[in-house]
Amino acid sequence: MRIGLQIPYFTYPGGPAQLGSTLADMARTADEGGFYSLWVMDHFFQIRVAGPPESDMLEGYSTLSYLAGITQNVKLGTLVTGVIYRYPGILVKTATTLDVLSGGRAYLGIGAAWNEEESAGLGIPFPPVKERFERLEETLQIAKQMWAGDESPYNGQHYQLARLLNSPQPLTKPHPPILIGGAGEKKTLRLVAQYADACNLFGRMGMDVLRDKLDVLKRHCDAVGRDYDEIEKTALNSVHLAPGEMSATDVIDLCRALADVGIEHAIFNMRNAHEIAPLETFANEIIPAVATF
Repeated sequence: MRIGLQIPYFTYPGGPAQLGSTLADMARTADEGGFYSLWVMDHFFQIRVAGPPESDMLEGYSTLSYLAGITQNVKLGTLVTGVIYRYPGILVKTATTLDVLSGGRAYLGIGAAWNEEESAGLGIPFPPVKERFERLEETLQIAKQMWAGDESPYNGQHYQLARLLNSPQPLTKPHPPILIGGAGEKKTLRLVAQYADACNLFGRMGMDVLRDKLDVLKRHCDAVGRDYDEIEKTALNSVHLAPGEMSATDVIDLCRALADVGIEHAIFNMRNAHEIAPLETFANEIIPAVATF
């Protein structure tokens, strides 16, 4: 099993003046400690399940660019970009740039978007859910075409691109893995089967639900002629490694349960990750223990 770290919080002791150095300490510890991946949310306001909107929140791709410069090994991505936040061609160009400058370590994490509050606040159009999924599928098609080196025009219902030039192309071949976040059985998991290299589900749904969602994904793969085993199965979980909370053994047991239902890449966030000790516990105890799961 692979282990990833998501950093969704940016309100730390020392405030914004120390934020860069705090993130650097976290990223270097994860990179040197055997974490496979490092993720940030792509939000502009803090989401309410994590804190009030007024909490510190950094723009995702700028943050990943900073993290790319201070790490050597971890894969880097957003978990996940709302499709409405950036024009598709610019998003693909941005992900490509991250891949090139990081030495081939980028994921393209993407989803249909849901946070209407931040969209309204910053003036981002927020169409109905049906249109957001249409835009998501068109964006996936554009990404595939750009990364294939096909510069011919793209004429979709929502996007029209005259020349899909993407130079330089990414270092990752055939392209950075496309990860789609979400568990919707009719639309999201169908798009995973048709276009993506990885899915991302919420671990808090519980093991029975995770197993059911992966069964749905397999049926979609069968329907479109896709090899289910080609798709990386990831899940996001929150843990709190601290006395009186969770222990390393608790996290190892959680990873074993996730592996048993088919999750290959477990991604964790920790509100106290900036204390560094929880990351060291992962590096010294958890990551070695779950490597064979």
